[in-house]
Amino acid sequence: MAKAATPTTRKKAAPKRSSKPAVGTPEGQTQAPSPEEAADQRQPQGLGQDHIQQIEQLSLNLAKAAMLAQSAVAEAALTQADRPAALSADPFNVTPAMGAVMTSLAAKPEKLFQAQADLFNRYMGLWSSATRRAWGQEDETPPATDKRFRDPAWSENPLFDMMRQSYLTTSDWMNNLVASAEDIDPKVKRQAQFFTRLLTDALSPANFLASNPVALKALTETNGESLVRGMQNFASDLERGRGRLSIRQTDDSNFKVGETVATTPGQVVWRDELFELLQYAPTTEQQHSIPLLIFPPWINKFYILDLQPSNSMVRWLTAQGFSVFICSWVNPDKDKASLGFDDYLEKGIYRAIEKVLEQTGQKTTNTVGYCIGGTLLGAALAHAAANKDTRINSATFFAAQHDFSEAGDLTLFTDEHWLAEIERQMDEAGGVLPSTTMAETFNALRSNDLIWSFFVSNYLMGKSPQAFDLLAWNSDQTRMPKALHLAYLRLMYGQNSLAKGELTLKGTPIKLDQVKIPLYFQASREDHIAPMRSVYRSAKLFGGPVTFTLAGSGHIAGVINHPDAVKYQHWTNSALPETVEEWQADAEAHPGSWWPHWANWLAGHSGKMVTARDPQKGPLAPLEPAPGSYVKVKS
Repeated sequence: MAKAATPTTRKKAAPKRSSKPAVGTPEGQTQAPSPEEAADQRQPQGLGQDHIQQIEQLSLNLAKAAMLAQSAVAEAALTQADRPAALSADPFNVTPAMGAVMTSLAAKPEKLFQAQADLFNRYMGLWSSATRRAWGQEDETPPATDKRFRDPAWSENPLFDMMRQSYLTTSDWMNNLVASAEDIDPKVKRQAQFFTRLLTDALSPANFLASNPVALKALTETNGESLVRGMQNFASDLERGRGRLSIRQTDDSNFKVGETVATTPGQVVWRDELFELLQYAPTTEQQHSIPLLIFPPWINKFYILDLQPSNSMVRWLTAQGFSVFICSWVNPDKDKASLGFDDYLEKGIYRAIEKVLEQTGQKTTNTVGYCIGGTLLGAALAHAAANKDTRINSATFFAAQHDFSEAGDLTLFTDEHWLAEIERQMDEAGGVLPSTTMAETFNALRSNDLIWSFFVSNYLMGKSPQAFDLLAWNSDQTRMPKALHLAYLRLMYGQNSLAKGELTLKGTPIKLDQVKIPLYFQASREDHIAPMRSVYRSAKLFGGPVTFTLAGSGHIAGVINHPDAVKYQHWTNSALPETVEEWQADAEAHPGSWWPHWANWLAGHSGKMVTARDPQKGPLAPLEPAPGSYVKVKS
């Protein structure tokens, strides 16, 4: 009999796997990926996690930089909101000057057409060069000499190289076009040229983040941190300027007056409302009998002559056996607003001379005047000559002007429109010129070096300024009394009264050719504040024996050049022909500092050697150690 059939156990078919990952499924089913795995699945081909983080960090830093800049500008706007607006939208009166240039150019259409054709040809040359480079041919473009574009990044990328060359071509064309204008007042033309140069300097592609390859490289390499630092610098400078952009040129944290600069030992032996008289301790057993009294410019603080021990002129002079005194001018406040030339002559020059002679027991003193201090000293010499005052034995002038007919671009800031703006600022400040105003003026004279280079470095690159004693001193400006400053600008720069013999001091008409004492004039070849031609013309005005020396470099570095530095050079010529060009043609060049040449001249006018004078033991009781109190007053 057949067996009964039994049921067969069949395998069930495996369920179809869903295309979506199951979540919370029993063991054996596909698990959901982790968030990190999910991110990896979403990222573009070839872009690693590190790159994503860098992009995210760059985005965050760009946003942070933008917020910093926006906040700083908003805060500055609030700070400036309660200040009165300028009386003139064009304080330098540039519009009429540019109008005169355009009228001149329009009067000669053939000249304008030629200029346009020249620009077109230049651009054709640029495009031709760019095409050759694109085809891999040899680039015939000369290497960059403009230091704004010396970084290899400007030439490595054809786009930025083209941008650089286009800018240089256009700016050069614009400046030459303005310079070619004819039949207009030379001062008006110079004004147009100056402000055209300011404009073209400001429009350099180096000054903008998007067109500066060096700044863009720093931006990408730091994931935007360079720009964040830059905007922090920007915000800090706006805050420091109380709403006005005050660009830091140096790290001055290491330069403390009386601690790291202005450290030559000495004593304050006299103080009144206008100055402190500093007498320096001797470093030799004997000194020349006739003392040396130095009048620095009242626009700056005296310690430019006593920076660090390695470059201090004061310390060097004491080591040469000179008995050195310096007039440390007060940093004037509102109570000094009415002080003028007569006050600085009587209460400054003459009183300082009186106290030096009282302290040393001498009948005469040698003197030095630096920049504006030299202008005042020259006027004092003429006043003394007119009054038969023989207390000044000789005078030396550092970068000082008395004839302002070739005084350089600073003459552009003496137009009556600008003087009205200056007077407005002084009235707003209570009768003194704020220290920032003159600093901004001097910076504008060399905008690429003193404005835009720091703008790029500090803000676009996010770098911190380097420590530099000269620039630290340069940023330590002083105020100026309204009456004195307006008189100086109008009488000297505007009317050239001193050179013309039309100036009256304390009721006495003065003439420079009446000055018969020995004089030593120092000028600097690249000086943009007291140009060498102007200083030379000044030297020709005096009636006595004059020694003229030309130094290398500019207004500050040309003067402050310690012999141990072995820098620059200087030129001498015992003759004093009609022009500085004739003087240069026969001048003898010498390496290094001019100080030894001057010291040799000065020694010949400083009398016999006597026992060195201790500033603590003279008739004038010491008040406090050098550098005194006035120099430490901040504006």
